Amino acid sequence: MENSVGGVVIVVEDRERLAPKVNAILTSYGDLIVGRVGLPYREKNKYVITIVVDGDVTEVNSMVAKLEELGDIQVKVALSGVCNT
Repeated sequence: MENSVGGVVIVVEDRERLAPKVNAILTSYGDLIVGRVGLPYREKNKYVITIVVDGDVTEVNSMVAKLEELGDIQVKVALSGVCNT
């Protein structure tokens, strides 16, 4: 399958509890990640992460599924030719 390029936006609702787990998942999928910007919003205990990915859609979806399994996280993906809501 051909690689897709796109973006993933992650909003972590409980930053203190989940940020280490989110970072571990992203690290394990590091080969997909071209760039990353993380913005902690301490006043609201939230963390917004935007990443640019280049990889197999199945792998990107696997990463998203693992993130969503953590709970208290919103993930939106826009890939070349693919989009979720």
